[in-house]
Amino acid sequence: MSMKIKTRQFGEIEFDRDLIIKFGAGLFGFENLKDFLLIKVDDELFYWLTSIDVPEIVFPLVGLRLIDDKFPQEEDNEAFGIVTMNPEILKITVNMKAPVYIDQTRKSGFQKILDTEKYPVNYNLFKD
Repeated sequence: MSMKIKTRQFGEIEFDRDLIIKFGAGLFGFENLKDFLLIKVDDELFYWLTSIDVPEIVFPLVGLRLIDDKFPQEEDNEAFGIVTMNPEILKITVNMKAPVYIDQTRKSGFQKILDTEKYPVNYNLFKD
């Protein structure tokens, strides 16, 4: 069954219900939001995790294996970091401390805080 959401970034998006990624516990600070769409624009670095229920809420994500090829994985889940955008490119940061794990086959996801000091909350994505 096809559904539609209206987003600020991408306008109206039509998608199949089976593309919805379920976050059973939500995301930190957004525990009430469970259903998301993972949008990827060709040739773009970022993924856009968009809430189905509140489409204004969008989390830009970047694959953490791009930053650290030994980043801890969780079974079949891919690790993403939530990006904090900034008009100044050198101030764009990624939260590596609380990754978002997504299993694109099972359409499920979760977020967890890593119990290590190795990964920062505000990792600079771009260096000068």
